[in-house]
Amino acid sequence: MTDGGKKFLWGIAVGVAAAAFLKTDTFRKGCAKVIAGGLQLKDDAKEYFETIKEDAEDIKAEQDSKANS
Repeated sequence: MTDGGKKFLWGIAVGVAAAAFLKTDTFRKGCAKVIAGGLQLKDDAKEYFETIKEDAEDIKAEQDSKANS
């Protein structure tokens, strides 16, 4: 068998193994945890930047009130 033929068979074997792994509950649960973690990170970042925005608005309002006094 040629070297290219061996690589082709290895590719088929890896593809079949990957397809079988993708169908397992372990893989699905792992993906769900990763996605949940990403959504939590997004929510945390949104809250953090909202806090920064509110602080910046407060500082601007204080500066405006001092300038008008």
